[in-house]
Amino acid sequence: MGTASFGDRLAAEFAAGRHLCAGIDPHAPLLAEWGLDDDAAGAERMGREVVAAAAGLAACVKPQISFFERFGSRGFAALERVLADARDAGLLVVADVKRGDIGSTFAAYADAWLSPGSPLEADAMTVAAYMGFDTLSGAFPHVREHGKGLFVLAATSNPEARDVQLARRSDGRTLASAMVDDAMHWNAEHAPGAAVGSIGVVLGATLDLGAFGIDTAERGLGPALPVLAPGFGHQGARIEDAGRLFGGIGHALLANESRSILAGGAEGLSARVRGRADAIAAALAGGA
Repeated sequence: MGTASFGDRLAAEFAAGRHLCAGIDPHAPLLAEWGLDDDAAGAERMGREVVAAAAGLAACVKPQISFFERFGSRGFAALERVLADARDAGLLVVADVKRGDIGSTFAAYADAWLSPGSPLEADAMTVAAYMGFDTLSGAFPHVREHGKGLFVLAATSNPEARDVQLARRSDGRTLASAMVDDAMHWNAEHAPGAAVGSIGVVLGATLDLGAFGIDTAERGLGPALPVLAPGFGHQGARIEDAGRLFGGIGHALLANESRSILAGGAEGLSARVRGRADAIAAALAGGA
């Protein structure tokens, strides 16, 4: 029996009512709140505690790699232990690396983060395809053969990105809408019978997606598009508004929350994760 696709594994999480993507962001102010030193050991402690709290409740965890990378080799060693814990707990891992390049360079990034057996192996990675969707081709073998996934930056909430994401291509589409369309077409071509695709997009929950030229109407093209949506919780977006925000492209939604579960330290972490996981599940099931 072959390796289950990333989309199939996401579909299983959604069927179990799990839509929370628990962020792991060990930056200095949060480490201080936790009473931890701003070093690799502190980042590892936070990461492993989030994994333990998220197991069985969240669909996935999403470590922000920069907060480990800043500690050099010690930070990467700490991250490897966090990733190993997540694998042992059966949690999907989205490595928030935002890699983007061309040719063999991007393929090497994909090898680092998506190769089975790599010390940094994750189930999916965030990527930037602003030099063209086809620059992601170095990762496609990992998606097809190893059950891995990608989340392509499309419409992000930082204001600095608007000029790029609103830029018009020669066919008149915004760059943001083209990223959505390209991901949907790839899934339809390569996994036409799947319930959920393996290539998704990042769409900020605090945005008016229509202003980015993104059509949120119901579509009949292939699998459901995975949407990784930051902005819920601390940033102000309400999970109860997900249907209005994402419309017909929000059926495979991962609600990313970091600050709302990390603030307050290790004490009460499990309760915060459970509370947000339950609230998200209820809202997306129409029970909120």
